Order: sequence, then structure tokens, then C-alpha cells
Amino acid sequence: MSQWSQVQQLEIKFLEQVDQFYDDNFPMEIRHLLAQWIESQDWEAASNNEAMATILLQNLLIQVDEQLDRVSQEKNLLLIHNLKRIRKLLQGKYHGNPMHIAVIISNCLREERRILAAASMPVQGPLEKSLQNSVVSERQRNVEHKVSAIKNSAQMTDQDVKYLEDLQEEFDFRFKTIQSLEQSDKNSALIKQEMLTLQAMLNTLDYKRKEVLSKIGRVIHEVDVLMNNMLTEELLDWKRRQQIACIGGPLHGGLDQLQNCFTLLAESLFQVRRQLEKLDELLTRLTYDGDPIPVQRPQLLEKVNFLLYNLFRNSFVVERQPCMPTHPQRPMVLKTLIQFTVKLRLLIKLPELNYQIRVKATIDKNVSTVSNRRFVLCGTHVKAMNMDESANGSLSVEFRHLQPKEMKSSAGSKGNEGPHMVTEELHSISFETQVCLYGLTMNLETSSLPVVMISNVSQLPNAWASIIWYNLSTNDPQNLSFFNNPPTATLSQLLEVLSWQFSSYVGRGLNSEQLNMLAEKLTGQQVSYNDYQLSWAKFCKEHLPGKSFTFWVWLEAILDLIKKHILPLWIDGYIMGFVSKEKERILLKDKTPGTFLLRFSESNLGGITFTWVDQLENGEVRFHSVEPYNKGRLTALPFADILRDYKVIMADNVPENPLKYLYPDIPKDKAFGKHYSCQPSEVSKPSEGGVKGYVPSVFIPVSKILIDPTDPPSPSDLLPMSPSVYAVLREHLSPTVIETALSSPYSND
Repeated sequence: MSQWSQVQQLEIKFLEQVDQFYDDNFPMEIRHLLAQWIESQDWEAASNNEAMATILLQNLLIQVDEQLDRVSQEKNLLLIHNLKRIRKLLQGKYHGNPMHIAVIISNCLREERRILAAASMPVQGPLEKSLQNSVVSERQRNVEHKVSAIKNSAQMTDQDVKYLEDLQEEFDFRFKTIQSLEQSDKNSALIKQEMLTLQAMLNTLDYKRKEVLSKIGRVIHEVDVLMNNMLTEELLDWKRRQQIACIGGPLHGGLDQLQNCFTLLAESLFQVRRQLEKLDELLTRLTYDGDPIPVQRPQLLEKVNFLLYNLFRNSFVVERQPCMPTHPQRPMVLKTLIQFTVKLRLLIKLPELNYQIRVKATIDKNVSTVSNRRFVLCGTHVKAMNMDESANGSLSVEFRHLQPKEMKSSAGSKGNEGPHMVTEELHSISFETQVCLYGLTMNLETSSLPVVMISNVSQLPNAWASIIWYNLSTNDPQNLSFFNNPPTATLSQLLEVLSWQFSSYVGRGLNSEQLNMLAEKLTGQQVSYNDYQLSWAKFCKEHLPGKSFTFWVWLEAILDLIKKHILPLWIDGYIMGFVSKEKERILLKDKTPGTFLLRFSESNLGGITFTWVDQLENGEVRFHSVEPYNKGRLTALPFADILRDYKVIMADNVPENPLKYLYPDIPKDKAFGKHYSCQPSEVSKPSEGGVKGYVPSVFIPVSKILIDPTDPPSPSDLLPMSPSVYAVLREHLSPTVIETALSSPYSND
């Protein structure tokens, strides 16, 4: 079943998450129509290879053209229209930057896998539960309701100001009419009556001025309360969700809803500001003793300007944190002299601001007291915000060609750039701009989450560990001295984040049994880890007992192994992976001989092994574990083929495959059959074929198991020998010669 077919079968709450990351950058129609083709391409590799990305973009457009031909024959007018629009959009948007669409599609496929993994692992950890608090959703609805009510109140006040203006014009006309009369006429009874009417109108004007000012004051107060309470909390919650999503957690939505709220509030405040300007205009034409406008208007205007400044200041956010396109799943880790991207957004969407706001990016602006190392940004570091690049027309800017470069020290030599660069040192990328609108000038500034600088990709794992620990442990977006005294982390939350590393990076998270094993690995004991506190040193600095590496280095090597060599098997859930040798024996001891399971090596970095169970004639249960396979061996031979072709040579020199059932009782070929690279073929004898008499051969893994425990152990290694080749050799060589060859010290080379 294709990945897209699995996605379509998800529950509605997961489908809503999928809907969040499909937009005009990569329309869902294309994902649906070209599902099989899209999943068969290597978009992740293309995201780092412009030539490959160019070819894939061309092929994508060809695929769209073929779909257009098909739907044209079916005369589906709506689909024809949409496909033509989409093709034009893709051609125009990515013709000059094909790697960008490769990044987008790669990210979409990865997010689909993460959501599928989350759907198959229904148990939520404490962090995810806190992000899905029903109180948060209720507050969001309340915010939207109050913003709408404020907008209506501001519009209603507009009508009151208009009525006040009409009333004042009538008063002004009558007053000027009386002034134009002769002195004799002014003493008439009719004029005296008119003067009484004018006084009544003035009283009404005074009342309406006070009423309008009171209504304006209420609108301002409601905006103030909303901004300082619920809206601020909503924004902080979004930023926290962004932090968690950056380290592999659930997708963070809600920015479009926040934009709608910020925009409506800004429109309301500017409307109130215009109302106050109108009152000032009315004041210049008429004032009187006790007039409320000159007393109240300056204070109200000052408050409106202050609220507008705060609204704009809070609306300037980092929509997408700094990330190298070469490592999309490791944001906030930046390599010197390598480009990274970052996207800014103003949550106030006003057409007057399009292309009027220029954003400047800087690094290490005010951190001289935190670090002795300083960096500068190379590349285009000033760009204008616009509404054209975003799918929903938001006011945003994306920096795509920034590079961090370490400044030379005052002595003239380079700073700390090199393999010993500290990966616990945090730096800040700041963005500043100026908004000039309707006579207001506002200086805005925001910053990315702290980033870690590296100069060599070998530093990436430890740098990523620092990013994980920071964003797990603190809500503070700018605590650059965090690692001077890093706090402990709750083990339950850390394990949840570790599961996210697997779901986001390799498409399948960890279950409770696997997490229990990691907990024991971290603590050295079986613990109730709900309130267990783990130190940063234990996670990333101290070596595991009896090992030459830390817990995190061990885990990161496993992630790399899965990603590059055994990903399909991991996604299918056939790799138990995290199970101790003791637990392994408990699971296998009562199983049918030939039952095996797959686990990651605890003593070798990036190694995977398998253990099977068999029985002697006397009923004794035996367990056999092969030497772990690492990336070098798995590059030579796919792991599924190893499991298919694996042979052991018993004392009588008869090769057999001992692997029958994947734990608990799944026939081996049923579990791994679809992942075999090819079906094994019988190899002809030299006289029956082959190139110039050679015997065609394949690599197969062979081990030798000796019944006599006093015999020296024989290494398990990959030998260039197929079953049929072995049969040919037996026709020409004696068993003693074959056994001597298998036991040769050169078999380890």
C-alpha cells in the first residue's frame, strides 16, 4: 500500500495535520494524482543536488501534462482548469530554483511518515498532551470571538462619529445663520426660540462627544485586556509549539488564526485612530467650556499608539527557524560558510505594507559577554517583506542565502573554528525593521531561537543534542547562557523527545518497551521514570559504563544506520531494535526453533544483529547472535538479503538457513519478502554457462556453528559464496579443505 493510501485512511484529527502543510507551494491535487510516482523519487537527495532537482522538476511537469491529457479525454472541466493553473504555478515558482520544490516535497513526505507513525503509536507523552490541552483550544475560540466583537464595536463607533459630524454641521449651519441676521432681528421671539434650540443641540453635541469618547475608550480597553492576556498567551503557546516541532514534535499550526486576530485588531485600532483624528477636526471647528475632546483625546491617542506599537512588535515573528537545506531535520544547527534559510512573518496583513518593510538580519548583535567567538552573516542580509512568496498572501520574507562566518580574533588569527568548536555554545540571529504607517514610525526587532555553530559535519550530532536539550528544558527564547549551568530534564519528557527523533527522522517512533530499554540505558537501573530527573552530562557527556562513547552518540549512530540502510524494515515495525540481551533470551526461549529477532548492538556504534533460538537433541535451548552488521557491511549487501541468504555451516558442513520466523511467529519471507532486492537464482556449473566459463556468484553471509564447545569460535563474516557455488566446490574439494578455508584468518579481511 502506498504511503498516500495509508494517509487517506487516517482519522480526521490526523488528516487535519496533513492538510496544514499542503498549499500552493505543493498542491494536494498533485500529491494525490501522482502519489506512486512522487513516492518513487529521491526528493531528499535532489534537495542537495541542483542537477538532479532540475531533472525531477522537468519530470514532474511531464507527469502533470500526462494527467492533463487524461482528464481532457474525460472532459473533467474543473480538474483541467486546476491542473493548468497548478502547472503554471509550479513552472513559474520553481523554474529558477528547482531545489526548493525538492525540499518542500521531501518535507511533506517526511511529515506524512511522522503523522503515520504518530497514528500507529496512540500513547501520548506529557509534552504532547500539554500541547493539546483543551483549555488552549477554548482560549483560541474566545480570542477569535472577542476580536470579532471589538471589530464590530469599532465599526459601530464609526457610525456614531458620522452622526456626531452631521449633528455638528447642522449646528454650525444654524449658528452661522443666526450670526448673519441684523441686530434687530436677533431680538425677535423666533430668534430667541432658535437660540434655545441651538443650546439644546449643543447639549446633545456635548453628550454625543462624551458618548463617542466613552465608546472609543471601551474599545481601547478591550483591546488592551485582550492583548495582555489571551492573545499574548496564544502567541507564547504558538512559540512553544514551534520549539517542540523543531525537535521532532507534533506540527505547530495556528499562525494563520493568529494573523487573522492581529490583523483585525490592527484594523480596529487604526479605525479608532481615524475616529480620534476626526474628533480633532471637529474640535477645530467647534469647542466650548467643558468640551471633553481636548481633555480625553490626547490620552486616548497616546494609548492607541502604544497598543499599535505593542501589537506590531509582537506580530513580528520567525515563522521558520534557521535551517540548512542540507539537513532539514536538524534546524538551528548551522555550519560556517554553508547557506541556511530562515523565514520571517508580520502577522498584521495590510496591503499598504507590501514591499515597504525592509528586514535586516544580524548575528551575535549583543552577546559579547556570553561568548568570545563572534560571527558575521555573509550574503543578502537585507530584504523586503512581501505578500507574493507566501501561499496565503501573508506579509513575509525568506532569507535563503545567508552564511555564518567566524570573525578573526584581534590577534589576526582565526578564532575557534575547527573540529574542537564548542557545540554547547549558543548564538542568536536577530532581525530588525522599521514600519512607517499613517504617521506612525515603529522600530521592530525579533530573534531566532538560539543556534549552534559547527565547522565540520562530524560535530552535528553533539550540536543537535544541545538543541534538543535547550528546547526541551526551557520556554525562554533567548537564554544564551543556558549551558553555563544546564538544568536537568524529566526522563519521561526526554524519552518522548527521543521517540520523536525516530518518528521525524526515520518515520516510526518508539513504543513503551523500547523506551523502557532506553530508560534503563540512561539510568543504569529499572526506574519509574515519571518524575526521574536526568542530567545533561548523563545524556551527552559521560560515557556509558564500560564503553568509549556516550548515550547520545550511540543513539545517533543507530538513527544514521536506520536512515541509510534499513529504513523500510524499520518503518514496517519488524525491527525490535531496543532490547537487552537478557530480555532477548526471555522472549525467545519458549519459541519455535528458528525464531529470531533483530536488535541494535549495545557495544558497537551503528550496529544491528539478529539472534535466533534452536534446541539440541536433549532439549537444551541455545541462543545464537551474529556479529553486528555495520554500515560498511550493509553497503555491500542489503539487510533483507542477508536475512534471506544467511547460512550456518554445521559440523557436517551442510549449509542451512536457521532463520525461520520473525518474533513472535511471522514467517521470514512474509515479513521481508517485499524488501528482497532480487530472488536468489541457482548458479550454473562452469561448463553450463557464465561469462567465459566463470561461475556467476553473489555474496551471502555464512557462519560456522560448532557443536563441540571446546572448539575455537569461527567468525561470522560475509563470504562471496552462493548455495550453488558451495555445491560446485563440494564436488571438487574435500570437506577438510573447505573447513580449513572457512577457518582461515584471512576470512576476516
